[in-house]
Amino acid sequence: MSRSVPVKPKPDNAFVRYIKDTRAEIAKVTWPTREEGLRLTWVVLVVTTISAIALFAVDSFFSLLIALFLQVT
Repeated sequence: MSRSVPVKPKPDNAFVRYIKDTRAEIAKVTWPTREEGLRLTWVVLVVTTISAIALFAVDSFFSLLIALFLQVT
């Protein structure tokens, strides 16, 4: 009589486990609607533009100060 030994399933390697875990996490994500995505895109563009203008103004101010300082010296 032969006894049947329960076969253990082959463990997943790290890459396969990573892919499975990633898919499970992505399934939990609440994706924004099209309208939310468009609205948030506009917010990012406006804030980026305002930040760029502010940085340009500060950079121009300091460039002017340095230019004036170099002329005096």
